[in-house]
Amino acid sequence: MTGIPRKAAPYYERLRVRREGARPVVIFFRTANAVDPAMERGIADAVDRGCLDPAAARRLIAAEAPLLLLLLEAASLVRERRSGRTITYSRKVFLPLTNLCRDQCAYCTFVRRPSDPRAHTMTPEEVLAVAEAGRAAGCKEALFSLGDKPELRYASYRQWLAARGYSRTIEYLRDMCALVLEQTGLLPHANPGVMSEDDLALLRPVTASMGLMLESTSERLLERGGAHRGCPDKVPAVRLATLEAAGRLRVPFTTGILIGIGETLEERVEALYAIRELQDRYGHIQEVIVQNFRRKPDIRMRDWPEPTLLDMLRTLAVARLILGTTTAVQAPPNLMPDGYEAYLLAGLDDWGGISPVTRDYINPERAWPHLRELKARTEASGLQLRERLAVYPGFIRRGEEFLDPAIRNRVAALVDPGGLVPREKELW
Repeated sequence: MTGIPRKAAPYYERLRVRREGARPVVIFFRTANAVDPAMERGIADAVDRGCLDPAAARRLIAAEAPLLLLLLEAASLVRERRSGRTITYSRKVFLPLTNLCRDQCAYCTFVRRPSDPRAHTMTPEEVLAVAEAGRAAGCKEALFSLGDKPELRYASYRQWLAARGYSRTIEYLRDMCALVLEQTGLLPHANPGVMSEDDLALLRPVTASMGLMLESTSERLLERGGAHRGCPDKVPAVRLATLEAAGRLRVPFTTGILIGIGETLEERVEALYAIRELQDRYGHIQEVIVQNFRRKPDIRMRDWPEPTLLDMLRTLAVARLILGTTTAVQAPPNLMPDGYEAYLLAGLDDWGGISPVTRDYINPERAWPHLRELKARTEASGLQLRERLAVYPGFIRRGEEFLDPAIRNRVAALVDPGGLVPREKELW
């Protein structure tokens, strides 16, 4: 895009993201109007107080320059207060334990029906083989992702479980986490969907952390034609109940929002405040992901518009100001490969899990960036990239509260005094 208005040039220049060996990413805006002084004060107050006023958040989620520039600057300042100049990631291996699920999300390409030849549930031998490959490649995290309660929908899968002595997927997951932990030393992070307090308690002794994406608080998405139609586990209240149960049990937890699936901008803001409310109450949420929907040819939403880089920047920055310094803000780099370093302008301080061994089974068409590339693009923004574990340093320091004793001892052996992987053990 060319023809930048002369008076707006300073604003555009400040949003250039340069990297060696490639053309710069440049973000353009249509306006350079003056910022409302009341909004400017609201942003400053958010930086000072550590949380953004909801009315201001609803305006900022659609901000244009120069207001957007103030938003980005404020988000970067809050990020710097939280984590300095350090951006983290976790070196992981991805274990898709089963791609059966009782939900039918309109954007999902991971889930298969039992009749599909691509349907698969990993055996213990397969789990261990992939985990061993991850350990050999220097991974520290074993990410278990799987469909939500497929045994409630498919008799054939119930029979598969029963033949192995299980009545529920969560029981099988528990044993696979224990297997990986004991045999490889990798730290399990479990994403099994909606969980009860009993489920969380079952997994806690064999996991370093757990997660469940809130995705959205919009009930509309459950209606006919909505992204969550036919998905009993995507009812917002049900998912929030899992997040709250994790807080009561002191589980280091990951959650986040999925943007571009039919929610309004205001609903995005509402979801972020719902997360902040739980974080204020329990303090257990270690990272909040802002994930952008991407089209795929084999999903019902294959013709749906995708969020733009600008959508992501606004949402990330608003998330940072809503969450303050209470938690990490993360976005997956492989879902915006041509411009993900721009996220660093918006308060992001974590890239999530990156695997040198396995693909992203949730977005299989989107390869992980090579770690050397991720490091170079992070450092080009004047920041440093460091490896963390599946549990963040703040939770490691409070290990007696947040980690089972067996997990706590293993974690302590893998980190430096700051709670990160020692530099001499980082592999690029």
